[in-house]
Amino acid sequence: MSIRVGHAPGEHITVTAPGGTEILRYVYRPDPDPFESRKPYAHPVRTLAGRTVTGYRPSDHRWHKGLQMTASHLSGQNFWGGNSYVHGEGYLALPERVGSMRHDGFDALTATDDRCAVTEKLTWVAHGGAEWARERRGLLVHSVDEDAGAWALDWSIHLTNLRTEPLYFGSPTTAGRELAGYTGLQWRGPRDFTGGRVLAPGTDAGAAELMGGQSPWLAFTAEHDEVDAHSTLVFAHAPENLDERTAIHPSHWFVRAEPIPSVAFSWAFFEEFELPPGESFAYRYRIVVADGAWDRDRIGAHLAALPW
Repeated sequence: MSIRVGHAPGEHITVTAPGGTEILRYVYRPDPDPFESRKPYAHPVRTLAGRTVTGYRPSDHRWHKGLQMTASHLSGQNFWGGNSYVHGEGYLALPERVGSMRHDGFDALTATDDRCAVTEKLTWVAHGGAEWARERRGLLVHSVDEDAGAWALDWSIHLTNLRTEPLYFGSPTTAGRELAGYTGLQWRGPRDFTGGRVLAPGTDAGAAELMGGQSPWLAFTAEHDEVDAHSTLVFAHAPENLDERTAIHPSHWFVRAEPIPSVAFSWAFFEEFELPPGESFAYRYRIVVADGAWDRDRIGAHLAALPW
């Protein structure tokens, strides 16, 4: 048996595992509420056993939608969605700051027995309608392993500044809020992931200690409501992301288990970085979605068996 790929034009792409579980739905239809920063997102994301491991429009942050690319502070605009952090004033509802990521089409959508590859064109549009950046996004579903109870999603971004002036990428922390450096590719977990266990290689530290830290990967494992089952998500950097010779800026983890379950590959946690006019940057990420409560040794061995 092989994976099955479905496409509802103008709406979404789905990937279904050999056992019949829809493991990924990538939605590119524009959301109705511009305040939530219209952009494509992946939800629901499920394990091979059918456990949902993404949250969608939770009551605490309606603009959190599964797995999505974000930029919380970008030259005064908010491509994260919702309230904007202003130093000395806190979080304010400033709809005039909220931008969007427009789906412009697919350059490629290919599927084989065990892989699905998508190349998408997007434009980052400021609130007033100005086109600020052009993105080439890659999604690759692969390594569907029923014996291991896991599959992998690679998510890449190549972003080019369309403006005649630099783009400045930051976060609430660069704007003055301590340990709130969220930006970049962001995962929001379902409600039953609240209080889950966070793991990183070579340390027994938990979510609070890992906030703002650096490592090749970070994992989040939790027990589901209603069923006697755990799931594990592993968030991993491609090697070049952590290489100061190739990365435009150092990456750090934004991670919380409480009061909300969330992980972001923050590309501007403590300091802003600049993207000059006409210049580009790129990052590649991997998310392993697994059934069960995996430990560090199992995570490390599984990642080692998945070459980039």
